Amino acid sequence: MNPEAQLAELKRGVIDLHVESELLERLSVGKPLKIKAGFDPTRPDLHLGHTVLLNKMRQFQELGHDVVFIVGDFTAQIGDPSGRSSTRPVPTRDEILAGARTYAEQAFKILDKERTQIVYNSDWLGKMAFDDVIRLAGKYTLARMMERDDFRRRWTEHQSISVHELLYPLAQAYDSVVLECDVELGGTDQLFNLLVGREIMREMGQRPQIVMTTPILEGINARYENGKIVGAKMSKSLDNYVGVAEAPKDQLGKLMSISDELMWRYYELLSEHPVPEIERRKRACASGEMNPRDAKIALAKEIITRYHDAAQAEAAEASWLAQFSKRQVPDDMPEHELTLDEESIWIPKLLSDIGLVKSSSDGRRRIQQGGVEVDGERVNDPQTRLQKGQRYVIKAGKRAWATVTLK
Repeated sequence: MNPEAQLAELKRGVIDLHVESELLERLSVGKPLKIKAGFDPTRPDLHLGHTVLLNKMRQFQELGHDVVFIVGDFTAQIGDPSGRSSTRPVPTRDEILAGARTYAEQAFKILDKERTQIVYNSDWLGKMAFDDVIRLAGKYTLARMMERDDFRRRWTEHQSISVHELLYPLAQAYDSVVLECDVELGGTDQLFNLLVGREIMREMGQRPQIVMTTPILEGINARYENGKIVGAKMSKSLDNYVGVAEAPKDQLGKLMSISDELMWRYYELLSEHPVPEIERRKRACASGEMNPRDAKIALAKEIITRYHDAAQAEAAEASWLAQFSKRQVPDDMPEHELTLDEESIWIPKLLSDIGLVKSSSDGRRRIQQGGVEVDGERVNDPQTRLQKGQRYVIKAGKRAWATVTLK
């Protein structure tokens, strides 16, 4: 593949690219590039949020380039302040080592082992003397560090910023100096750290790395409000994640808990289906031709098949459906029919209209408290709408049930 075609392929799904012309220039040389990305093992699982970045690394490998997978066993002791409103709790050394032991094995579920180098940044950061740290810190100013959005916000709000947090971007940048990489990849929340790497490499007389960022996957408890996703990124420390190595039934259960609206974000970032096929499913769900639950099961099975196998995906689905069918649904539920003027109805209003809650505000509050289910799935987003042309089984609280057909 010629350099221009490689560049076009590599730009797919990328949010930030600094600098495109430099990447094209290096691709044109015809030699394999060295691609770097780091992962701090704060918990023993890689999760689906990591795989967005890992898939981009794999794409580089498929184009003939080499990947350096950094296990941040040293930087994990500092704690990446990216996107944090407070100082991150520091895991114990035992917790870090437990996570580090499993990372490589899980990474190879995606990466090509033959084109991947696994390194641990304690090998160089752990050997630095204090005067080495002082010299490194002298390469960057406090004024530049405070340009970082999360630091500036915490300073303005009189939230504490520990000095060791200021060292994290410099430690990550030093990884790039040691490895002399061509490209560093990270999520969009990593952009500041990656750009610090460019500057530190330049300060130390090296050719600065190219920076690429990929989208951040939100956690399973995120929701849509006013057309925007509200919720933290997928994170092991927040326990809102789906682990790559988790049991298939647990993966499926977690994926089935996401909201219908968030499901399409997961399709966008995780599915390998072509965009036209994803859009077809989205239209089918919107028109009532396809139940969103079935689209969600299909996505979950695709992911389980990728990290386990098709047989285990089928078994997880069968187990989930059996459990779903055994839920105690009363035989004497009230049945309702509603004729809609629009193509869909806001769930809090629907709950009020059929008498399961006192008002739309009460319905919204019940959803936020996790007390509303539709067809056996918890509703996480108060802005969720149900499409007409379907029959739904709705539960609000422990004992309030109803069926409703929307026409």
